[in-house]
Amino acid sequence: MTSVDDVKKLREMTGCGIGDCQKALTEAAGDFDVARKKLQERGAEMLEKKSERMTNQGIIETYTHGAGKIGVMLEMRCETDFVARNEEFKVLAHDIALHIIALNPQSVEGLLSQEYVKDSSLTIKNLIDKAVAKFGENIKIEKFVRYEL
Repeated sequence: MTSVDDVKKLREMTGCGIGDCQKALTEAAGDFDVARKKLQERGAEMLEKKSERMTNQGIIETYTHGAGKIGVMLEMRCETDFVARNEEFKVLAHDIALHIIALNPQSVEGLLSQEYVKDSSLTIKNLIDKAVAKFGENIKIEKFVRYEL
């Protein structure tokens, strides 16, 4: 039997749901490494299933930097208005806009392959994949524009 503290610890480590963490720990007989691997495998399967789902909602995030000398407008899509209004989704969009200001990617594909400026162990695609796993919805960077004077 898994303890509440163990489930909470795994959830903090992975960002996965409580039920998923509890199930993974139970299947792994309490071994955190095995449980984390199980969650990653399930996450990869889930990402593949969700990647083709329509993203008809989302937000436009804008950010200016350097006394208004550099600006970004980012269109980030999701499946539902519920997620689009979620504060964590908005923070994700803002963080990606900051990343675009800092590293000046030339395309969405280029952006997705870049190391995340706030955590070099992740790419922007990894960051979005984690959000997809957390929210349970497909999330896409539709387009962005970076302006600089």
